[in-house]
Amino acid sequence: MKTYHGAMIVALLAGLAGFLQAGQTAAPGEDNKTWLAALDDGAAKEAAAAAPATAEAQASPAKEAKAGDCKGVPLPFHCIEGYSGGAITPMAYLCNYCNCGCGGKHMTAPAVSYSYVNLSTKHLHTFAVTQTFWNRIELGYAMNQLWLGSLYDDVRKAGLDPVREDVILHNFNVRGKLLEENSFGLPLPAITAGVHFKYNYGIEDINRRLNRAFDTIGYSKNYGVDYTLTATKMFPTLAFGRPVILTGGLRFSEAAQLGLLGFGDTYRPSFEGSVVCLPTDWLALGYEFRQKRNPYGELSSLIGAEDNWHALSVSVIASKHLTITAVAGLFGNIANANADNSWGIQLKYEF
Repeated sequence: MKTYHGAMIVALLAGLAGFLQAGQTAAPGEDNKTWLAALDDGAAKEAAAAAPATAEAQASPAKEAKAGDCKGVPLPFHCIEGYSGGAITPMAYLCNYCNCGCGGKHMTAPAVSYSYVNLSTKHLHTFAVTQTFWNRIELGYAMNQLWLGSLYDDVRKAGLDPVREDVILHNFNVRGKLLEENSFGLPLPAITAGVHFKYNYGIEDINRRLNRAFDTIGYSKNYGVDYTLTATKMFPTLAFGRPVILTGGLRFSEAAQLGLLGFGDTYRPSFEGSVVCLPTDWLALGYEFRQKRNPYGELSSLIGAEDNWHALSVSVIASKHLTITAVAGLFGNIANANADNSWGIQLKYEF
């Protein structure tokens, strides 16, 4: 029951969104607009309504779009694994998406971020960068540094020396957009597939110092590959006339705690999804769910079973380049301690 609780929440919200959207009527042509175009149009209409209608403004011809004018709102954010999404799950949208006829450009400017997550007795630092090509392909990299905290202390109390107080996980991501949102004039979601290469620097040293104790519970190697398939759809006026973005996806992985504790030898499917609402043009509120599978057994009081992850986020869109996000997480057991009172912050900048 616990495994599917978050999945049911996202599924019910998605069903409700579809039901409500079916009863809405859109102006001609609006159904074919992408999520970013809808957001930009909404902001433009509000600005036009607030501005005085001067004769000069009415007489001036529309300016031709320049490369710098194509910069849309800086959504989505960066996942802690180094690709576009929320804090803990991906979205099908890509960072620095170009919205005004520059789809032929070979690449847009990069996006960079720093994230910090307090995991109760442990601490996670993440540095990430993404680059989008042809509005279709996203390359991303993230370095996660996990300070082991109480796990390091408990190993030493057991009379062993784990050598390292931290592990470093390198994430190399390639994602491709298979389907643009609202393709073929239909209300279809954007669909993106991803391949995520992971390499853990440090876990092998710790396992060796523990006389390969992790081998007895399913540890196989210090590297692995995740595969993701993600669908995202925006409903422009669902929340009292404001946008709501729904995402659902599948992941196939061998990773233990994202790979921070290494990798097993069997792929397991899991569900992940999110709901994001934009009550204003500068504020985004989100809920994310990520199902966690157990590639390992339990090792005394050092390694316990994984729990599903839940995250609530509040993001301030400070400008068309900068977002600041605060996260509260219910992450359950991580190795040897409960992380249900986790919190974090992310600074992301799109050039």
